[in-house]
Amino acid sequence: MSEEQVKLQVDLNDEGLEKARRMVEEEEMGLRHVSGWQRFLVPVVALSWSLFQLSLSSWLLLDSTYVRSIHLAFALFLIYVSFPTFKRQINIPGLRWLSATDRIPLMDLALALFAAFLALYIVIDFEGIASRVGLLNVRDKILGTLLILFLWEAARRVVGPALSVIGIFFTLYAFFGPYMPDFLAFKGVSINRFIGQISLTTEGIFGVPIYVSAKIVFLYVLFGALLDKAGAGRFFIDLAMSLLGRYKGGPAKAAVLSSGLTGLISGSSIANVVTTGTFTIPLMKKVGYPAKKAAAIEVAVSTNGQLMPPVMGAAAFIIAEYVNLPYLEVCKAAAIPAFASYVALFFLTHIEASKLGMMGLPKAELPIFFKVLFNGFHYMVPILYLLYELIIPRHSPDMAAFRATMVLLVLMLFQHAIRAWKDKTSVGQGFWKGIVEIYEGMVAGARNMVSVGVATAAAGIVVGVVTMGLGGLVTDIIDTLSMGNLYLMLFIVAVCSLILGMGLPTTANYIVMASLTAPALVTLADLNGFAVPLIAAHLYCFYFGILADDTPPVGLAAYAASAIAKSDPIPTGVQGFMYDIRTAALPFMFIFNTDILLIGITNFFEAIFIFIMTCIGTCAFAGATQGWFIAKNRWYELIGLIVVCGFMFRPYFFAGLIGIEEHHLAYMLGAGMFGALYLLQKMRTRTAAPKAA
Repeated sequence: MSEEQVKLQVDLNDEGLEKARRMVEEEEMGLRHVSGWQRFLVPVVALSWSLFQLSLSSWLLLDSTYVRSIHLAFALFLIYVSFPTFKRQINIPGLRWLSATDRIPLMDLALALFAAFLALYIVIDFEGIASRVGLLNVRDKILGTLLILFLWEAARRVVGPALSVIGIFFTLYAFFGPYMPDFLAFKGVSINRFIGQISLTTEGIFGVPIYVSAKIVFLYVLFGALLDKAGAGRFFIDLAMSLLGRYKGGPAKAAVLSSGLTGLISGSSIANVVTTGTFTIPLMKKVGYPAKKAAAIEVAVSTNGQLMPPVMGAAAFIIAEYVNLPYLEVCKAAAIPAFASYVALFFLTHIEASKLGMMGLPKAELPIFFKVLFNGFHYMVPILYLLYELIIPRHSPDMAAFRATMVLLVLMLFQHAIRAWKDKTSVGQGFWKGIVEIYEGMVAGARNMVSVGVATAAAGIVVGVVTMGLGGLVTDIIDTLSMGNLYLMLFIVAVCSLILGMGLPTTANYIVMASLTAPALVTLADLNGFAVPLIAAHLYCFYFGILADDTPPVGLAAYAASAIAKSDPIPTGVQGFMYDIRTAALPFMFIFNTDILLIGITNFFEAIFIFIMTCIGTCAFAGATQGWFIAKNRWYELIGLIVVCGFMFRPYFFAGLIGIEEHHLAYMLGAGMFGALYLLQKMRTRTAAPKAA
């Protein structure tokens, strides 16, 4: 084969991966690839943003309003210089700059500077604005209005039109509410109140979401970016393959484990797909998974990565602020559902492997576990230190992330130098490589934060309108639509979250849905005699927002995975959603059984018992929806699995239904039925094996 043919073959093999990487770049990293002096602009600003955020957690003391304002100014500037106005090529003379990707047009540079100024206006005239609360002057109104418009345009460029359209809808509703039909009538607001509250106070754009983004989320995103640049992503994949690759459907099981580990530090399901799917999807195809199912499994596990504490796709910290709970309490509540979801995913990959009659990879093709662990254990040190900071001395999330990042920076600085010393090569070059990786990680962390920063700010407009008095109306609307039925109410909220999530980032979707529906869920459930804790309502909105990442026709994670697997994206998304249905069952489980969120549970053994029972419930649900448990389900076995789900979902209800006072007995009855179904199908497969032979 000629050199040209070899090159062409390599290009064809890498085409899908490059397409997936471009999708990640479009979502998080920017679209322009510039040259000349302009190529230094974005990296320098991004590096400055990262250093500013690290300073806030160490020596720099600023008023919280200043922090929010500067955070948004950095995000807006980077968006306007990184993302063109239109992705589609514009060939009209004089307007080609609107789609320019090879340079930063002067107009966009001017817009970037002006957008940063608008974000900083609340700081520049801090004392004047504070003295004019409710009595805005003309300048306040003009600049406040322009900030809203520039923010909507930035959101459109980086996360698509959906968030801007929602913001415009709520803005119009705030003004035209009095003219709506009685069912939808809202008292309305004045221009002074709207501009003042949304643009010039900490109740709108500069509200809780962007404060959490500036104070906490940035540090965790930066930590994840640095860890990825250090090489931890490949370590997680090799570790998972060395442990699970030789078992039935091993690469799929390894994808579950590696995506879960990556999810500890990653806030993006698409980035997770590209990081782990690059290696796991081809291996899944190699052992026999069809391209569609290989891609769908990676989509499901990467989407679920956002459920994993301690980061949870950046939402854990916002949930803590909204429900007024310590951050560790939120992690505690989210732990069992997240881990149970991954246990069910392991079982699901096993089901698919059993259906297809496949085996694992040969041991000779797999990494050696102890060698992988020895060579890469240092990547676990910053993560373990982060967990130590959060759990033992119980430092604040931002302080814990800052200290773990400092440990990681030391590790990155010395790891290549130590390897060079062992290999008897240039130690100086090793240090230089470490410095370059730190620089690249700092820049990547800031650029990854662009979408989160602008999404939390734009979602703050919706939150601000809701706090103007719209919240009570939303409760009435949901009550009317659901006719007071809790199940119908939950279904309406789930569908709305899925629809919104098709066009919104997970964090923005959660903020919008939680501000609108979480209080309504709690209130209406209480009116119907059913107690739903606020944390359960917020996690319910969060879970269904995450599921939108693989919901056709807009599930971006499915598009990225299908590009790598060379499968059709829509069927891939449908298959991924079918795999994730067991995740959709979890929110209903913890709404009706708050023990799963460990609310009021302090006994460790009780928590372990609940975790095991939850895993049984999710595995039973996965077996029922996939039509396969140990073998293909018969109709009565399907009914049995559904009954097991019922016992695990609502043990208190079923205990009362059959006249048992202790709900633990209901759990045990469900577990016993689960075991009986396992033995029944196991005996059938053993009987069928000799006949087949």
